[in-house]
Amino acid sequence: MITETGGFRRQGGQYVAVNALIVALGGFLMGFDASVISGVVGFIEVELSLTKLQLGWSVSSLALTATLGMMLSGPVSDRVGRRAVLKATAVLFAVSAIASALAPGFVSLVLARMLGGFAVGAALVIAPMYIAEMAPPASRGRMVSINQLNIVIGISAAFFSNYLLLRFSQSGAAWSEALGLAQSPWRWMLGVATLPAVLYYFALGFVPESPRWLAMQGRDDEAREILGRVGGAAQAGRDLDDIKASIAAQAKLGRVEPRALLHPSLRQVLTIGLAVGILQQATGINSVFYYAPMIFEQSGIGTDAAFMQAVLVGLVNVVFTVVAMALIDRIGRRPLLGVGLSGIAVCMLLLALAFGSATYTVGERSVEVFPAGQDRQQLAALVGTTYHSDTEFRDAVQGAVGRDAYLQVESQLVSSAITTNPLLVLAAILFFVASFAVSIGPVMWVLFAELFPNRVRGLAISFVGLVNSTVAFLVTLAFPWQLETLGMSRTFLIYGVFAALGLLVVMRILPETRGRSLEEIEAKLARG
Repeated sequence: MITETGGFRRQGGQYVAVNALIVALGGFLMGFDASVISGVVGFIEVELSLTKLQLGWSVSSLALTATLGMMLSGPVSDRVGRRAVLKATAVLFAVSAIASALAPGFVSLVLARMLGGFAVGAALVIAPMYIAEMAPPASRGRMVSINQLNIVIGISAAFFSNYLLLRFSQSGAAWSEALGLAQSPWRWMLGVATLPAVLYYFALGFVPESPRWLAMQGRDDEAREILGRVGGAAQAGRDLDDIKASIAAQAKLGRVEPRALLHPSLRQVLTIGLAVGILQQATGINSVFYYAPMIFEQSGIGTDAAFMQAVLVGLVNVVFTVVAMALIDRIGRRPLLGVGLSGIAVCMLLLALAFGSATYTVGERSVEVFPAGQDRQQLAALVGTTYHSDTEFRDAVQGAVGRDAYLQVESQLVSSAITTNPLLVLAAILFFVASFAVSIGPVMWVLFAELFPNRVRGLAISFVGLVNSTVAFLVTLAFPWQLETLGMSRTFLIYGVFAALGLLVVMRILPETRGRSLEEIEAKLARG
């Protein structure tokens, strides 16, 4: 029997970490499912003959239903439990992956992706909520950040999986032909998420229910037993007393209704949550993750190199999320946000500069990109012409050969014509991802799990998560249209301006929450 306080602490830390790692597999699935589309967009735009808005819908439809998943999952988890909702997300992830891989057209693909969106929304809300309710204050930031780490590992795995499947599809191997990989690699890219979804479902059978949820249901003995595994019997009694006192105080306000979020006592925490939730997506992170190969192709490096550089994006994301986990409970939430948001603003402005200074000259190499025939003859009239923006170049070439012919060879054509600095583009994107991963990426979900009182936590996180996901949907939907109408430079300039303004706002309104219990934060920020 372990009798030393330090022994209990070590044993409890391992118990919390194991459960957090299992629950955070939902984050892996979310990251994989959301980012795997980055390798698909180039294929489906041509194969399914999609317009730019249809392409945006194919990518952003997941975020649209993720907003509903966020809105519904919190209240549902208050009724049936955190673990039950997480198991349902595992089923939805698996069904969505299979349906997306088999989709015969645009509508069926969008519907399959929308089904997965419900799982993404629920996983984004419930996984960090569960971990925050299980972890002790001293390690809560680090434990909740495990979910964000798994999200970025999932993103990185999706980029790497896409790259491998692309190379396999080009190998000419008999097995690749037999499996249909050579004809439609994008279907395999979407379908492989089935395997981790099945694993997640069975792994959840080994985690307990949230002790705070059990206490809310009056199941005090079960809650005390789980809290005892975390911090020992004596600490479990104190923690349970604090939780019950908080629940009793909140119960005096009556049943939780959506209008409870308008109570004056929640004004400060709700303002912070909304500001951080909007800012996280308005800086363009999902545009980079979901369209990474497309962005790199526009710098003129070619398709294979674009997929490889997307893998680098995923790896940088993982490394700097680990850095954030190491620092978040040491230096606090505010310093990480300050440094990260500053880096995001600078990198987006650098991208705007890199693409704004690029030129595009139609030469003999550009003509040779097309198969011999009428398209070459039509493009030959533009040889020697230099364009000073990607939109001018695209409009001129499409006017000469047509949109369909242009899309078939877009990557090679841009590579033959562009004069820019692809290393600057790569460096700016990698530093942007690093700045995001060390700051607002993991910090947002830690703050969401910390700021709101026990009684309204599920409802409040669902609401701010709904706003966050709505912004993500709009940004992701608009990105292909923005590139076509505004161009790369202006699009990234908009993101940079949002980051700079957001830095000023967040640093003004956000207090530090490091090292405080959920009940202490509630007493300070949600008075009355």
